[in-house]
Amino acid sequence: MYKLRPLLDGLMLTLKRFFSKPITMRYPEEKWDFPDRFRGRMVLLKNSAGATLCVACGLCEKICPCSCISVSPETGSDGKRKMARYQLDLTRCCFCGLCVEACPVGAICLGTGYEMASADKKDLMLAESILLEGSVQSEGNDG
Repeated sequence: MYKLRPLLDGLMLTLKRFFSKPITMRYPEEKWDFPDRFRGRMVLLKNSAGATLCVACGLCEKICPCSCISVSPETGSDGKRKMARYQLDLTRCCFCGLCVEACPVGAICLGTGYEMASADKKDLMLAESILLEGSVQSEGNDG
């Protein structure tokens, strides 16, 4: 004859869990609260005038272990160096945060954006216009 004790134990556990509160989160409606040190999608910061803080020094490009950052400098009408093009390849980025640490003017930060799924790889090549969309104005460096 079969032993019924293990079967009854399993059924009791199922009944106990069946009436308890579920721990599942309803994802699109509810989202996780991330800690302050969470490393999400990169964001370029602006100053109080609305201009980018990036001076295109290229340190973020040089320190990146994945070589996913591309920066092109130009000289503005006032003779100051500024960013002509900034591109980030999210398919290669490892979100290590070294670019944030290397930036001398604090123009880069890792934000809280984590919804980056895409069916097309071209959508994961982020230009400066997209990186500035989620930008928060910097309190300190006004340029």
